[in-house]
Amino acid sequence: LSVHITFRFISPYKQQTTMRFKSRMAYEHVQLLHNLIIPISRLTGGGGGIRSDGKSIGSGTTLYLDPDVLRISARGGAGSRVDSGGTSQLGSAGGGGADHGTEGIACFAELISTNGIFLDHKIESIADNVVVFDIDLVQLKTALQSTLQSLGGSGGGDSARAVPLHNSSEDVRGKKRLSRGSSSSHFHSYSSFLVVMKLAKRGGLPCLCLDSSCADGSLDVHHAVPVRILRAQEWQNHLPPIVNTPDVQLEFQLDRPLRSVVERLKSISPIIYLDGSMTGELVLRIDSENVAIRTFYDKLIPRFDDARDGDDDNNTNNNNHNPQPRNDPSRKCTLKIESKKLSASLQWQSSMLRGSVSSYIICMIENEMMVVHVVLNPEDVGFFTYYIPVHYMSPDMMEFG
Repeated sequence: LSVHITFRFISPYKQQTTMRFKSRMAYEHVQLLHNLIIPISRLTGGGGGIRSDGKSIGSGTTLYLDPDVLRISARGGAGSRVDSGGTSQLGSAGGGGADHGTEGIACFAELISTNGIFLDHKIESIADNVVVFDIDLVQLKTALQSTLQSLGGSGGGDSARAVPLHNSSEDVRGKKRLSRGSSSSHFHSYSSFLVVMKLAKRGGLPCLCLDSSCADGSLDVHHAVPVRILRAQEWQNHLPPIVNTPDVQLEFQLDRPLRSVVERLKSISPIIYLDGSMTGELVLRIDSENVAIRTFYDKLIPRFDDARDGDDDNNTNNNNHNPQPRNDPSRKCTLKIESKKLSASLQWQSSMLRGSVSSYIICMIENEMMVVHVVLNPEDVGFFTYYIPVHYMSPDMMEFG
């Protein structure tokens, strides 16, 4: 009697390299992603890319991909210095976030994959089909801008009007957007172009690649942005901050942007006070030795659905000595915030208000955080949110109006 035993060795290293991501995008998808990344890249400042050893240079931005969503997590002040033209420059004295006052700000974006930011996509990994990597947003923005220009668009972002998303002939949302937005001829002028976004190796380094092509073969453009692949578990380190329920929530009309007012106030004072009320009013004020300015916003839309209840247990850390019911329109909140940080969180209003944004909400959490939540257009495509730290104010410093 003889017994033969055979051992089969499966290398764990070979399994770990099994990772694939490939998607197809139309012109309008590339434009939406480009317009979204423009303000976030200014926030992070870019990090100069990936070194030859595969390590990132302070990019401050992490992307998450799974079969359902694409997520972007960015931290202000993590990158290098960025000049006025958006060009990434490595500075010896620190990152661009510090130069522009964006340190401490977090931005989190989530986009739906299928029938959202992609026409279609395929993703595979041993981590339940999750892929996470660091990337320099300045480089990605440049690649997307070049792609748009090669497809005949301006690629400028600030002045480009967004083309409505239209993923398939069966997409009802797309039909509605075409009927009330741009003309069908505008859309069909880009219908022959296709952009493939995928993960691949270039020169031995993992890269996020953008390959543009035309149906008649007249166009063939390739871009590769180096990335640093992370373990899926590391995404836990890049989740958005956990904050208490807002004291005041106000929804703005799209034709009443805050950015232009904040830019003027920023040139006068490094600190801006925000006094918000659930009556639908917001006051931006600066107080200095030489000048006092008040800017009033009224007829805003109070959002009571997620506003803090005065009896909430979380209210213990809010220094609120006069609890009020959640639906009380007299609820108020005052925040003290650096004008540079407030300005940085509103830069998206220069490139995304026209066509790309459905609505935006200002959430005020006393002595903790200011949150700017922006819903994209159409609403089920996704959102992005800024988390801006505030200065502590004692009760005797509180003032409204």
